[in-house]
Formats: sequence, C-alpha cells, structure tokens
Amino acid sequence: MNITALRPRFIAHLEPVADLCITLGLSPNQISLLSLIFGLGCAISYMGGEFFLGSTLLLISAILDLIDGSVARKKGMQTKFGAVVDWIIDKYVDSFALLGIGLSGLAVLTRFFALSPLADWGIVSLAIIGSMINTFIKPVVYAEVGFKERVGGKIEDPLEGIGFFGRPETILFLITGGLTGFLWISVLVIAICTNLSAIERIVYLYNNL
Repeated sequence: MNITALRPRFIAHLEPVADLCITLGLSPNQISLLSLIFGLGCAISYMGGEFFLGSTLLLISAILDLIDGSVARKKGMQTKFGAVVDWIIDKYVDSFALLGIGLSGLAVLTRFFALSPLADWGIVSLAIIGSMINTFIKPVVYAEVGFKERVGGKIEDPLEGIGFFGRPETILFLITGGLTGFLWISVLVIAICTNLSAIERIVYLYNNL
C-alpha cells in the first residue's frame, strides 16, 4: 500500500484547478512543461538555500503533474506521447530537486558527525538512484511482460500497489522537509526507503514471474 493508491482522491479535489487550466487554454503537454519549469525553480531555490520557497515551487509542480492527465481526459487529448513525456518530466523534477539539495551546502553529516563531505553526496546519490530505480522497474515490466491495457489513460499493472515508498512519498517528504526545516532528514529517509521499496518490488516480481 502506498500514496499512489490515493491518487484518484487527490485528483478529484484538484478538478477546479484542472478546469482553470482548460479555461486558460493550456494543453496537457504545456501543463507538464510548466511542472518541469516549477521543478527547475525548486532545484535552483534549494541550491541557493531557499528551502521554503523551493518546497513551495515543488508543491506547485506536483499539483500540475496531477492535473495534466485530468485536462487530457476532459479535452479528449490523451496520447501515448503525453504519457511518456509525463514519466520523463517526473524523473527530471525528482533528480533536479535532490541535486539542488546536494549543491546547497546543507552538509549535515559533515557538520555534525565530522564525516567526509562525500558522505552527504553519498546520501543524495542514493536518494537519486533509489528514486530512479524504483520507477524504472515499472516500464521494464511493461516491456518485458507485456502489460498494455490502459485504464484512465494509464497502463494497469500489478506493481501499482507494490512498493511502500514511491514518487508521491518522495515528493511529500521533500515538501514537508523544506517547509519545516528538516529537509536533510527527508533526503536520508528517501535514500533508504526508495531503495528498500525497489527491493520489495524486485522480490514481488521474483515470486510472481
């Protein structure tokens, strides 16, 4: 069980935002691009030590990522290209945000535990790797096993509810950490949990494939 299972509820509450984007004449791909732009703004803010601002921008990016599919559905503009672009932009936003933290100089391990600066970069690197692999597993399964059926514009597969820590949890921890001043703790949690979640998915696939 993970937050992904609650995605329909979040999207339902964001319908007014989707309707506003339609009124403004924004296409689904334009909304996805805006999500990327706000994600870049988040990374730049993190890099400059503006963690509250960065997390606010990341929240906006996440909201835009949630509604682009709704706009596509309402406008009858659902495409396979749009679905692919959505995946790619998600991973760029995640990587940029975590990289921004690494470049911010928020060296907690170095400062408080007298460790090498490489220790902090190691945590950031593990967080990025875990985020990438935890998501990368799914398209590999699509390609190798052959899941093709789409429900609501997205491919249905048995991994949807497998893995306790996915992208929604990553974004939630980054936003919460930045807004509360515990961003580095969030990165440490992400580094550990995304990789454990990836292992959980691999074990599930081993037992079922």
